[in-house]
Amino acid sequence: MDSERFRELLTTKGPFASVYFEDSHDTQDAAAQLDLKWRGVRDQLVEQGVDESVTADIERAVMDLRPPIGRSGRAVVAGADGVVLNEHLLRPTTAPIVRVSELPYIVPIVEHGFEDLDYVLVAVDHTGADITVHADGGLRSETVDGGGHPVHKSAGAETAGYGDPQLRTDEAARKNLRAVADRVAELVDRVGADAVFVVGEVRSRSDLLATLPDRVADLAIELQVGARHSGHDFDEVQQAIEAELLKRRLAVLDDAAQRFTAEIGRQSGLAAEGLGPVCSGLRQGAVETLIIGDIGEQTVVADEDLTTVAPNAEVLSEQGAAPARTLRADEALPLLAVSVGASLVRTDERIAPADGIGAVLRYAPTLH
Repeated sequence: MDSERFRELLTTKGPFASVYFEDSHDTQDAAAQLDLKWRGVRDQLVEQGVDESVTADIERAVMDLRPPIGRSGRAVVAGADGVVLNEHLLRPTTAPIVRVSELPYIVPIVEHGFEDLDYVLVAVDHTGADITVHADGGLRSETVDGGGHPVHKSAGAETAGYGDPQLRTDEAARKNLRAVADRVAELVDRVGADAVFVVGEVRSRSDLLATLPDRVADLAIELQVGARHSGHDFDEVQQAIEAELLKRRLAVLDDAAQRFTAEIGRQSGLAAEGLGPVCSGLRQGAVETLIIGDIGEQTVVADEDLTTVAPNAEVLSEQGAAPARTLRADEALPLLAVSVGASLVRTDERIAPADGIGAVLRYAPTLH
């Protein structure tokens, strides 16, 4: 997962309240269930001493976010001045989590969060397309009509050859698709889109893909949803997009696991595992991808400004820093990874790094 989405946390004042719970919207009493779950969360926040104004801000975030589609989880992270992150998860955590601490706890978002992807959605047929741009957290929609008519051959006996109605309809359809392809390419370049999702009946999709410039066609993903005016709704399309994003997440995890395993195996110095080596890599800004496994209750020691971190006070002192804070490793290490621009992945059974933490490195640092 790209760590850029978490950068605001680096300048947010603590303490932090990190809240995770199930907010599935797949039953008739979903709203009532959400209210009950929030009451349980609120009680825990009060017990852990969270300021009343912050608790009220979290409540607004919980209640005001658009209901999810089907089974879902929720993540809310708030600092001393209010909510910083409020988003749905692909699936809920195994149990509710309410954690109040010096640093935010973001591992469940790394594991279950949606990728913050800028994309273009194209619902196309041979008359044109409805285009939606998802960028910078917002949606913009427009319709493209290429002006080519008719695109359907009229019934009845007509003369083939010169003036053949089939030729006219084919050219009209090509004209419309060229207009759609040009507009899609313009929007992709403008927003720097990471993907182009294409909806429509099979021939319309394939004809558009053949018309798109290669650089845009390489980003295109066909969604098996149906024809442009077939009655599919936003929720159906969104579910299809989410399924594709999950495939991407698994592919990223596969790549990180393969690179980590290969570099550890060849002892190239381009991978590290265990608290000591990973802390050293983070201190030197060498971590490209932080791989988070089962860290458990382990802690690390940091200086006052959280610029230097080590597995214990002795190692930190060797780095010339005064031990000032003892922190949970599953909070401190992901946040340090964010500060050095590393990506974050939550590992599964593919790999089990020592101490539950590993890293793929940009270069071979001096590991202590």
